[in-house]
Amino acid sequence: MDQTLFHLINERWTNPALDLFMAALSDIEIWKPLLIVIVLVALLVGGFKARACIFCLLISLLVAEQFTGLLKSVIDRHRPKQVQSVRMVELKKARPEFLTLFKKPVIRYSDQTDRNRSGPSFPSGHVTNNTVVAVCLTLFYRRRGWLYWIVTAAIGYSRIYLGAHWPSDVIATLFLAAGETFLILAALELIWRRGADKWAPGAYERHPSLIVDPTR
Repeated sequence: MDQTLFHLINERWTNPALDLFMAALSDIEIWKPLLIVIVLVALLVGGFKARACIFCLLISLLVAEQFTGLLKSVIDRHRPKQVQSVRMVELKKARPEFLTLFKKPVIRYSDQTDRNRSGPSFPSGHVTNNTVVAVCLTLFYRRRGWLYWIVTAAIGYSRIYLGAHWPSDVIATLFLAAGETFLILAALELIWRRGADKWAPGAYERHPSLIVDPTR
């Protein structure tokens, strides 16, 4: 079932528009300037909630990245392109990076040279990072935050489309990353409630909870 679904997404359910969209969606370098601007604006004008959200998000990403690296080494599952020939979409180089969106991507099939170019397949770093973001935004911004799950799902799909991960990698990573993010956020909330009154009494008085806002 895993391989059947992979080949449907990677080889049959494709078209030129999706090729560019999926490849661009998975390329963090294209979106990095926009993300930096969003974070800076949130820090400057977003108030306590935005700053708390970014703090929790950064801590969660840092911890999740270490856990993902550990699991990759322990499980050591091969990527699709490491065990068979898969359809790959590669964006052309451009400076600045976003200009690659105006160039037709290169379509090719993986070969022997691709087998050692990437690390293990599970868990997916892309899906982990975006699930962390989705969980944090959902807890801090509720209904508006839920919208980011659409982005997370699209990025997960893109990883299969591009031949980087098996469908089971994406699904399992989503649940794994959501669970670890909830645990990290619960720990941060506990630390805030037990210690913030001592090292940030003013902020604690106004915000007795780091994550839960009773006025929302």
